[in-house]
Amino acid sequence: MNITATYLGTATVLLRIGDLTVLTDPALDPAPADHPGARPLRRTAAPALTAAELPPVDLVLLSHDQHADNLDPTGREVLAGADLVLTTPEGAERLGGRAEGLVPWESRKVTAGRTTVTVTSTPARHGPEGTEQATGPVTGFVVAYEGGTLYVSGDTVRHDALTEIGDRFRVDTAFLHLGDAHFPSTGDRAFSMSATEGAALARTLGARTVIPLHFDSWDHLAEDPARITEAFEGDPELRGRLRWLRPGVPETL
Repeated sequence: MNITATYLGTATVLLRIGDLTVLTDPALDPAPADHPGARPLRRTAAPALTAAELPPVDLVLLSHDQHADNLDPTGREVLAGADLVLTTPEGAERLGGRAEGLVPWESRKVTAGRTTVTVTSTPARHGPEGTEQATGPVTGFVVAYEGGTLYVSGDTVRHDALTEIGDRFRVDTAFLHLGDAHFPSTGDRAFSMSATEGAALARTLGARTVIPLHFDSWDHLAEDPARITEAFEGDPELRGRLRWLRPGVPETL
């Protein structure tokens, strides 16, 4: 089956899986953009494609709806036009419409044309243990299609529950949300994986290919992408597995 991925920026990827068009975490506002809140967010670079340039979307995989770097106002407009949105149960309740919530390890079959995939929700925790009340629930996804499996981590730190993903699935391509997210108000506590944590998770998953996401375009994602390359290429077990997608360019997986 032909699979293409177009990186739009941050955690937003346009996937074409056979006849199925999938969008992840749509953050599509122009830049610069400020999003106030308990932890203010500032977008510094625009997405590689605008919402108007996107094709009709069959499925949105939304890791969470609480934060603008994963779902912003323009992304919400795109969400409203999608055939189906899979997210957390809490997010689905807030969003309504075509949004459906999945608890960890719950699966949903999705069909478009001649293509059927099985989407399974995977554990995610958007910060150190004990911060769940502040960050809210998050989910990752495994997408199994004829001939392969994709994993999209969602915004998560590395924790023990992620080990089971590699036990349950043979992951061909892993889209990992990195960036080592930090905020002035929370000191040294990280709210997404660092390059080192991403490399450790990649070893656990055994993924053939790892594609970094969630490392650019926002002030709170300050980890130099060169550190991601160093973490993977410096590990003999992972050398050659890291793949960077060119923004706005459809690439065959």
